Amino acid sequence: MRRESWDVVVAGAGVAGLFCALNLPEKTRTLVICKEDAATCDSMLAQGGMCTLANPADREAWIADTLAAGHNENNRAAVEAMVDGSPAVTRALVELGVEFDRSPDGRLDYTREGAHSRPRIVHRADTTGAAVTEALLAAVRALPWVEVREHSPMEDLLVEGEGKGRRCVGLLARDGGGPVELLANACVLACGGVGGLYERSTNYPCLTGDAIRACERHGVATEHLDWVQIHPTSLFTDKPGRAFLISESCRGEGAVLVGANGERFCDELAPRDVVSAAIRKQMEREGSRFVRLDFSAVGEDVVRGHFAHIYETCLAAGHDILAEPVPVVPAQHYLMGGIACDLWGRTSMTGLFACGETACCGVHGKNRLASNSLLESLVFSARCAEAISGRAPRVAPGAAHPKTAGAC
Repeated sequence: MRRESWDVVVAGAGVAGLFCALNLPEKTRTLVICKEDAATCDSMLAQGGMCTLANPADREAWIADTLAAGHNENNRAAVEAMVDGSPAVTRALVELGVEFDRSPDGRLDYTREGAHSRPRIVHRADTTGAAVTEALLAAVRALPWVEVREHSPMEDLLVEGEGKGRRCVGLLARDGGGPVELLANACVLACGGVGGLYERSTNYPCLTGDAIRACERHGVATEHLDWVQIHPTSLFTDKPGRAFLISESCRGEGAVLVGANGERFCDELAPRDVVSAAIRKQMEREGSRFVRLDFSAVGEDVVRGHFAHIYETCLAAGHDILAEPVPVVPAQHYLMGGIACDLWGRTSMTGLFACGETACCGVHGKNRLASNSLLESLVFSARCAEAISGRAPRVAPGAAHPKTAGAC
C-alpha cells in the first residue's frame, strides 16, 4: 500500500476544511482531500447568508436567539465564541474577495431569517455559500504548501497505541492509484453531514456520515446524533435526487406559507423545527403532499435580484414564483450532533480534530438558528488551526470536553 507523509491532513473541502488549511502556519505541508470534486460540498449550497455581529449592541440578542432556537440545549461558551469571532471572519472573507451585497450607502446589507430578532445576516444574493467557498478554494489553491486532492474519499482512521495512549496518526483514503495511507501529525475531519442517508434531503447524496462512522469504529466520542434538523421549505417534486432548498430568507423578506385555500397557517419566522411541524400538520389536515410559499408580498426587484437563483430554479421546474405560490415540503437539512469536540476542535483522541457540520461543540443545541452554519464552520475551523499549531490554550475555559465514547 502506498504511504505519504504530511504535516496535516484535512478530510473535506467545504468552508470548514478550507478555512482550517488557510489558517495553519505558513509552510505547513497540508493535504486537503474530498470525496468527489471540490464543488460537490454542501457549503456551495448555502443560500441565505452568514450571521455577523455588525453592532456590539446585538451581541446578547443574537446569543439569546441562538439559545432559544436550540431549545437552550446549546453550550453557551461555544455560542459566545461564535458570535465574538464573527467580525474577524467577516473581515477575512471581504479581504479574500467575497463581494457581499451592500446597501446604497456602501455598507454591508443585512437580511433577517426565521427566529432572528433583527437583521444580522450578510449575503451574496441567494448564492452566499458558493461565493464564500469559491473564494476560500482559490486562496487555498494559491498556497504552494497545500494540495487539494479531489475524488479521494476518506475510508478510516489510522490509529496507534492502546487505551488512553491511542493516537490518530493519519487517514486511510483512496484515490485514482488505489488505497493510500496518509500519515500526519494532525488530522482534521471536516466531512459534512448525513443527508445522503435520507430519502429526501437538501444535502448532496455523497454526504453519508463517513467520518462519524470511522470515529465510532475507533471509540472516538460522538454525541447527539439524533439531533437532525428538518428545513421547512424545499421545492416539492416527484423526481428523485437532492431536494432544492428555498431559503428561509425568502420568508424573512415577506414570503408566507399558505394552505390549499390560500390562507396562512403559521408564523413563518418561528424556529425551523416549529415551522416544519406546522407544515406537517397542515399537510395532514389537507391530505396533501405539500403546502405553498407565496411571494406576492415580496417585491419583484427583490425576487429577481436577491433571490435570482431561487427564481430561476423554480421557473425551470415549472413554477413562476412571481405569478403563483410555489409548492414546498420539509426535507432533512442539517446535523447538529456529530463528533464531540471542544471549542478548539479537539476530539477525544489525540491528534484528531473535527470542525464544521461533522463536529459537535454544542453551539447549535437541539435546533440550528438560520445562517449560523457558515459562520460556525469558519470560526471553529480557524480555532482548530490554532490548536494544531499550538496557539490555543491547552484547556479552553468553558469548553465541552468529551469524556465517553459512543453516541449519547
